[in-house]
Amino acid sequence: MLKMMGRLCFAHKTALAPMVRVGTLPMRLLALDYGADIVYCEVRMDIYTHTCHISVHLNPMHVLETVDFVAPDERVMFRTCSKEKGRVVFQMGTADPERALVVAKLVENDVAAVDVNMGCPKEYSTKGGMGSALLSDPEKIEAILSTLVNGISKPVTCKIRILPTLEDTVNLVKRIEKTGVAAIAVHGRMKEERPRHPVHCDYIQAVAESVSIPVIANGGSSDIVKTFEDIEKFRAAAGASSVMLARAAMWNPSIFRQQGALSVDEVMEDYIRYAVRYDNNPFNTKYCLCQMLRDRVESPFGKRLHAAQTNEEICEVFGMTDFYNKTKAELEARKAALQTNGDQTEQPKHEDDLITMPVRFERRDYPPQITPKMYLLEWSRKEKLDQPVYETEQRTQDRAFQSTVIIDSKKYRSALWEKSKKFAEQAAAIVCLRTLGLPEGRIGEEHSGLVNKRKRDDKKCAALDDSESAARKRHTSEVPQEEEEEMICRTKVVNGVCGQTTG
Repeated sequence: MLKMMGRLCFAHKTALAPMVRVGTLPMRLLALDYGADIVYCEVRMDIYTHTCHISVHLNPMHVLETVDFVAPDERVMFRTCSKEKGRVVFQMGTADPERALVVAKLVENDVAAVDVNMGCPKEYSTKGGMGSALLSDPEKIEAILSTLVNGISKPVTCKIRILPTLEDTVNLVKRIEKTGVAAIAVHGRMKEERPRHPVHCDYIQAVAESVSIPVIANGGSSDIVKTFEDIEKFRAAAGASSVMLARAAMWNPSIFRQQGALSVDEVMEDYIRYAVRYDNNPFNTKYCLCQMLRDRVESPFGKRLHAAQTNEEICEVFGMTDFYNKTKAELEARKAALQTNGDQTEQPKHEDDLITMPVRFERRDYPPQITPKMYLLEWSRKEKLDQPVYETEQRTQDRAFQSTVIIDSKKYRSALWEKSKKFAEQAAAIVCLRTLGLPEGRIGEEHSGLVNKRKRDDKKCAALDDSESAARKRHTSEVPQEEEEEMICRTKVVNGVCGQTTG
């Protein structure tokens, strides 16, 4: 059984190793399909991840049905889904126990375990005291792992490289075991060594004999593992409980198939299906496909792939345009259903004089120069009410924003935090408009006439070039920016030392 008493078990398993730019959601799901028991995400640095907010997309109506951990600049730092829940391990790079705990608490409900990278020899890790730099600081290793073990409910593991002497390696691993970690992965090379150097199975075996927790052998892709049967050979040679594969799986993740590996061409098509289905970054998609192509990357086919800039263009290279169009149509239909039924699935919650809903402002869902704030302003004028007042708070820990709009003596707020003050105000306006059953200006929404096109003076109109004029004619409604800015806004910093009011 994969789990023991609800916790991920690391004994007698095969795992997809954490690999930068490779261990994203499509590759992890593909490895699981082919037979991997456990999959690790690419290493995520705590300094970038601790400020993420969680975007939960598990509603069946949602386009992707994923859980996204999104940085303040809106980059998706980690994306997961229900298909891998219970088998995905989140690996972080850290040199700070408290910050590591913040990240671990952020992700623990959506992953099976948390792993600390203590083996990466790359400068981007070691210069911050992370990765293999931790190997020379056992006290910090103990502090990080003990803090995590005591601070979260999920298993904690770590991945190390071996030290210059066998004695030092064994002594370090014994100290690590005392922190309470559930398993330890050992890359059988020293931090100065590279894949061309032979893997030291004797070191891994000595480690496995010195501790009682599962040891996961790593580093055998070049020397030993070429087929599925070789996985067991590596495990036996290293005397380990489990095996973790990096490059062998990167080149062809179907190496996990007990029935034998598939052709790389078939695997690449399977990978593309997941990449399109989960809206994977096209440059990440292309990178992973190029790793599978290996020596064919300079072929005419490889050059066509390298020139592709979008997932659609990648599908064209592989003759999968029909699949792409069908999948995108399904996603768009799901998105349209979500927009149509959004008011029914997200009912407003009343708390005293405050009404909240978990909504987010997505700029791409609205035509240029049309926003929910404009619609709310025009409605208030039509009803002869005081103009909306926005009170905005900013969190100090991640600089995210949350706004409350006050109109007709009632308060409306989104339960979610936004990356900017403007987006937070738009989200509050959406809550108000949806609660009142009013239009908000979304693309595809029937035109209400609430926001009317205003005349520009002849001098300004004459200054518009032809292309700008044509673009403006495509929109049936428009409010000048200065009128949108009429609305009263107040901002304060949550847990901060000062407030700011603007009018």
